[in-house]
Amino acid sequence: MTDPGQPQIRIAGTAGHIDHGKSSLVRALTGQDPDRLKEEKERGITIDLGFASSTLPNDIILSWIDVPGHERFVGNMLAGAAGIDFVLLVVAANEGVMPQTVEHFHICRLLGIRHGMVVLTKCDLADELSLRLARAQIEALVSGSFLDGAPVREVSSHTGQGMAGLVAELANLAEAVPPRSHGALFRMPVDRAFTMKGFGTVVTGTVFDGAVRRDEELLLLPAGLPVRVRGIQRHGASQPDAQAGQRAAINLAGIEVDDVQRGDVLVRPGGYQATRRLDARVELVEDAPPLVTLSPVHLHVGTKECVGRIRFHDGLRVLLAGETGFARLHLDEDVVVLPGDRFILRRFSPLQTLGGGMVLDNQPPRLRRKQPIADRLRVLEQPSLTARVSIFAREQSAGLEAANLSPRVGAPVERILHAADEASLRRLGPKRTWLIGSSALEAIAERIQSALAAFHRDHPVLPGAPKDVVRGHAGADVPPMVADWVLAGDPRFRLERDLVRLASHEANLDAPEAAIARRMEQQFLDAGLHVPDVEEVLRQSGVDATRARTLLQLLIREGKLVKVGADLVFHKHVLGNVVRMLAQRRGQRFGVADFKEWTGVSRKYAIPLLEFLDRQRITRRDGDVRLIL
Repeated sequence: MTDPGQPQIRIAGTAGHIDHGKSSLVRALTGQDPDRLKEEKERGITIDLGFASSTLPNDIILSWIDVPGHERFVGNMLAGAAGIDFVLLVVAANEGVMPQTVEHFHICRLLGIRHGMVVLTKCDLADELSLRLARAQIEALVSGSFLDGAPVREVSSHTGQGMAGLVAELANLAEAVPPRSHGALFRMPVDRAFTMKGFGTVVTGTVFDGAVRRDEELLLLPAGLPVRVRGIQRHGASQPDAQAGQRAAINLAGIEVDDVQRGDVLVRPGGYQATRRLDARVELVEDAPPLVTLSPVHLHVGTKECVGRIRFHDGLRVLLAGETGFARLHLDEDVVVLPGDRFILRRFSPLQTLGGGMVLDNQPPRLRRKQPIADRLRVLEQPSLTARVSIFAREQSAGLEAANLSPRVGAPVERILHAADEASLRRLGPKRTWLIGSSALEAIAERIQSALAAFHRDHPVLPGAPKDVVRGHAGADVPPMVADWVLAGDPRFRLERDLVRLASHEANLDAPEAAIARRMEQQFLDAGLHVPDVEEVLRQSGVDATRARTLLQLLIREGKLVKVGADLVFHKHVLGNVVRMLAQRRGQRFGVADFKEWTGVSRKYAIPLLEFLDRQRITRRDGDVRLIL
C-alpha cells in the first residue's frame, strides 16, 4: 500500500548505445546535468551513473538514472538499471540500433522491467530514410518483448523537436506503472558513497523494499556494520523517510565512507543475511555462447558485481543460446538477495552479457549427488509467499522460528505467520511462532510414542519416564523446547512433573511385587528416624537389585517414602511427626545439638534432615543456628 500523503514517485532509466544522446535527453527533460564527473564532462560521455529529477504535468515526480552506454562501463549501467520502474531505450535516428543498444535492451528485459518506451534522438540529423530504417530495426529488436507495441517518440534534444509530446507520453507511462508496496522489510542497495562537509558519510541508492525513517538503526551488509540514519534526502530536500521505489540519499552515523562500497546493502536488522550460494532460473540471450556447467561467470545483482561459478541442476551439462534452466551459483563474495530478485550473468572473459535470471532460493539446502530439484524450484518460481514459507518450513525436520524465515523471504513475521496459516503449517510455542509441517510434527510424536511404549514394557511398575530421557528420543535435531511442546500438546502423552507417560499407561504391580513393596515400606515406617541402610533393604527384598530399586522408586514417586539425601530415605509419616514437633516451636531458634536432643538422632541423620527441612522452608539457617518458620 502507498501512503496517500506521499507524492507519487517513479524511477526512470535510460539505456542505449554510447553517444546516442541519453544524457542530453535527460538534461533537456530536467534542466539538470546528470554527468557529475569531470572526465565525463570533458569527454562528453557518461562513465558512471548520473542522476536528475523532474516533475511531470500530472505531478508525478520522476527520478532519472542515466547510465553509461560504452561497453567498458556496462557494469556501471547494470548498477543503475537495478530498481528502475520503466526504461527509455534511446536510439540515435542517424545511426540506428547498435551493439550496446541490443545489450542494454536484453539487460532491461532480463531484469524484469515491464514498462518503457523507445526514444529516437538526434532526429534533426537524420533524413526520412534513416528514420524509417531505425524504426524497422527497433521493431525487429523489441518484437515479442515488453517494448513490443510501446510508443516510439522522435525528438531532438538540441532543437526541442518532439519534447512536448515526449513529456506527455512520459506522464501517461508513469501513470500506468503501479506503485511499489511498502509492506516488506527495508532494503536499499548502495550505488554511491561519499562524504559531505558537516554531515559525514552519505550513501545513495534506490529503496528496493520497505521504508526507513530518520534516527532508525540499520545494518550495512555484508560486513554487518551497525549504523544510524542521521538524515534522509530525496531530490535534494530533507525528508523524514524514504520508501520503496524512491531514490534516497541517507546520511549515516557510526561509519566511515571508506567502509562503504557500491554493492553493499542497507537493511533492517534481522530481516536479511548475506549468502554465497543461491538457486536460480537462468536464461541465455539469443546470441550467447554455450554456457557449460562449472563455468566462471560475472554476477550482477542489485548494485553488486562479483565472480562465481554456475552449476546446472538435474544433470544439465550445458545451456544453449535462448534456453532456460535451473542452476546453483557458488559465489566468491557475499551478496544480499531475496527470492524474486533479478540478476545478469556476463562471461568471465572476454566480458559479454550471457543472460540473466531470477533468484529462487538464497539459502538453498545442500544436495545429495544426483538429487532432483527441478520440481521444488518450479514452485519457488511462483510469486507466492505462502508457497515459499511452506517449502522452507516443511524442509526443516524440527520446524523453525518464523523470524528465521525473514532473511529467506524478506517479509516481516506477521506476514510470514499469515502465510503459514494459509499453508496449513502447525504453529507451536507460547507465542505460536514456531512453524512445522504436520508430517514432521507427527514423526516427532511417533518417535516419542515408540520410546515410551518400550519404556513401559521394560518398567511396567514405574509411572513414567524422566522427561530429559524422553526428549532425547524426539530426534537428534529436535530442540528440547520443541519436544516439550509436543509432550504438552499431544493427547497421547501425559506430563506429570518431570515424568512422561503414555496416556494409556497405568503402573500396575502384581500381587508378589505389591507384597514386597509393602514390606519395604513397613521397614522404613518401623525404623522411625533411625532408618535402615537403603542397600540393605534392597538386598532383603527377595528380588534382584534392579527390580527392588524400581519398587523403591515407585514408593518414592507415590510419596510414601521421601528421599532426603543420596542414600537416606524416610517414611513420610515419620517426617510428618518431625514437622509437627517443630510447628509447636514456631519462631524458636535452635542449634544442631537441640535438634539431636528433640529427635534422638545422631549427627549422621541430623545434618541431612536439617538441610532437607531448610529446602522445604520449614526451617531457615542463620549462621550456626536455625529459625523455625
